[in-house]
Amino acid sequence: MSNINVTQNKNTVTVNGETRVVTVKVAGPQGPAFAATGTSLNDSNKVDGSVVFFDSSSGTFKADTTTTKLTLVNGGNF
Repeated sequence: MSNINVTQNKNTVTVNGETRVVTVKVAGPQGPAFAATGTSLNDSNKVDGSVVFFDSSSGTFKADTTTTKLTLVNGGNF
C-alpha cells in the first residue's frame, strides 16, 4: 500500500518516503469555439445516425432523434 503526502507550500510530493518536487500549472487557453459566431451544438438527444442541422428558432446546431439519416432517406423532402 502506498502512502502519499502532498506539501502545498513546498511543491513536493512524498510517496513511500521518496520526495519529488512537482510543478503545478494552470490550464492553458481553450481551443477554438464550435462555430466562428459562437453558436453552440445541442446534442443531448442524439441517437445513432443523427444529422447535425441549424435550428434558427433556438440559434443552435442540433443533433436529435427526429432528424436522422433514416428520416432523410425514408420521407425527407428534397
